[in-house]
Amino acid sequence: MKTMKAAVVHDFTKPLSIEEVPKPEPGPGEIVVKIEASGLCHTDIHAAHGDWPVKPKLPFIPGHEGVGIVESVGAGVKNVKEGDRVAIPWLGYACGECKYCVSGWETLCERQLNTGYFIDGAYAEYAKANAKYVGLVPKGVSPLDAAPLTCAGVTTYKAVKVSGARPSELVAIFGVGGLGHLALQYAKVAGATVAAVDLLDEKLDVARELGADYTINAKKQDPIEELKKLGGADAAICVAVSPKAFEQAFRSLARNGRLVFVALPADNYMQLPIFETVLNGIRIIGSIVGTRLDLAETFAIHAAGKTRVLYETRPLDKVNEAFEDVEHGRNKAPRIVFNQF
Repeated sequence: MKTMKAAVVHDFTKPLSIEEVPKPEPGPGEIVVKIEASGLCHTDIHAAHGDWPVKPKLPFIPGHEGVGIVESVGAGVKNVKEGDRVAIPWLGYACGECKYCVSGWETLCERQLNTGYFIDGAYAEYAKANAKYVGLVPKGVSPLDAAPLTCAGVTTYKAVKVSGARPSELVAIFGVGGLGHLALQYAKVAGATVAAVDLLDEKLDVARELGADYTINAKKQDPIEELKKLGGADAAICVAVSPKAFEQAFRSLARNGRLVFVALPADNYMQLPIFETVLNGIRIIGSIVGTRLDLAETFAIHAAGKTRVLYETRPLDKVNEAFEDVEHGRNKAPRIVFNQF
């Protein structure tokens, strides 16, 4: 039996174990991908710690930002071939038949299976995937860039898309980290004027470098007041894991404004005033990752040179140290990518 190295979760209270496990073989409709790079998303940490109500079945391999070369294909696979570079996203499988799937909202499918959660993921030398749900990585796009785009990119691209951001509008991005540094770029691609809000000056420096028109340090300034001086945000996208940021984003909106929920704070609730929501015509929108089409568009935008992905690389055998660095905010770049070449 052939084996491979993988980072495995055996216990939600213990570190991941780097060990030899059986190498997967493709079944009908499946492919096996030799992983070149995999991004570290905070969801991987939540999965490894069993933080959410529906927990993964132990043991499992995390990782839903996997990019690599198709090594083998199972029976019936037609959309990809051996040698293609593909991305393995969070949406590992959807039924394809329910009202959500057939209406272009496959990410809401109630029978979906998620990579690195219910399906073994990309923190390994090889990963198996449903061929219909991988994304083709365009030529010229580095696997190290493509990995964060597979979740952080497509998630924030979708958030900007559903926000309705357009030229002449002011879009506020609350949180300029792994997701926020991409969200502000997609808002600029949409033609909007962008205000970036964060607590750290170094992150706001990054925001300016990436094209933010305004930056607001929420420790030193009142973001509500500052955004109201600009006329109020037509759309606010909250990728900061703090209910206070969500509440500030709400109160910073202009009339007819849209607030997009993306981040998942541990404290699950915020205060939402009914009176102001109704009288100001405010819309609240929840946005969860993106579809296969959204991923293809995300890659196309990057291939056209319109976005930059800021990351630092680590070897996979340092996964536990990387988790700790992300949890304590010690990573220097907005995103960490495991370089598995």
